[in-house]
Amino acid sequence: MLDATTVGSLPKPDYLAETEKLWPAWRLAGQELERAKERAALEWLNHQAAADIQIVTAGEQHRIHFVHGFLEHLEGIDWAKKTPMGIRDNRYTVDVPTVTGPVSRPVPVHLDEARFTRANTDRRLKFTLPGPMTICDTIANAHYATRADMAMAFADILNTEARELEAAGIDLIQFDEPAFNVFMEDVKEWGIEALHRAIEGLSCTTAVHICYGYGIDENLRWKETLGREWRQYEEIFPALNASRIDQVSLECADSHVPLSLMKLLKDKGLMVGVVAVTRDRVETPEEVAATICSAMAYVAPERLYPCTNCGMAPLPYDLALNKIRSLGAGASRVRKTLKG
Repeated sequence: MLDATTVGSLPKPDYLAETEKLWPAWRLAGQELERAKERAALEWLNHQAAADIQIVTAGEQHRIHFVHGFLEHLEGIDWAKKTPMGIRDNRYTVDVPTVTGPVSRPVPVHLDEARFTRANTDRRLKFTLPGPMTICDTIANAHYATRADMAMAFADILNTEARELEAAGIDLIQFDEPAFNVFMEDVKEWGIEALHRAIEGLSCTTAVHICYGYGIDENLRWKETLGREWRQYEEIFPALNASRIDQVSLECADSHVPLSLMKLLKDKGLMVGVVAVTRDRVETPEEVAATICSAMAYVAPERLYPCTNCGMAPLPYDLALNKIRSLGAGASRVRKTLKG
């Protein structure tokens, strides 16, 4: 009950990569790089255990970016052919690689990472993968007839990967779909169908993470334009409640999302963001507990998983660590209250 978790990405230490960047460069190469990735993953596993986080991740220490860290292992993508692309409906522009042929996965992408992580924690283990729609909003298409066609091709690849991760002992597979909060009609037309293809045949817990984005300047400026109430979730939650996904995330801390929207997900587990991913301050355990209690007015504690609003990869390392400590402490406070 009230099992705490993080969305997935956590800051990389300075011995591993550039810090506080969304697309950092590795500082090492070869076997030294692989050893440093493992060292960083172990550090974050230990930090989460010490902070009383029940569902842990490796913090995506093995990949440079939550989408491109998966895509760089696939075929059919020309990494030299850069295409300027407006990410999240032109919120910001990035030169991205281009799909120039049928995409395929010649070898497992994250299997070794999953096995390593599983061998180094006895806690429930979450593994994150980019969702099909968000992949299509992060890479240019010069091959498939439509974006939906490309999403289905990636969904099939993700499904093969996810089945192998489950066999390696992963307890929960989360698909990251921040694009769901932007292209709401596409979510209903083909986005959920693509997710269903990605989870086909899985028996582990499945989740979809939807948020308002990393705490980077472009996202913060966009949030300022959204008005007094952020109701984007309202358009897609009914369809997600009818889906085969087990858990859905939403952003709550330091946001203008009406908590009543959680009632639209009455049949799902909810990863409720009780820690913001901004760098201005660290929430106190009391503030985290208060946000959890506010959420419990709309969702039973048995279905509530206190979480971070989004990934924390671009944040300073110590800041993210202190936020995780507050997350664990705040959830523990409420849990003890409920147990009397």
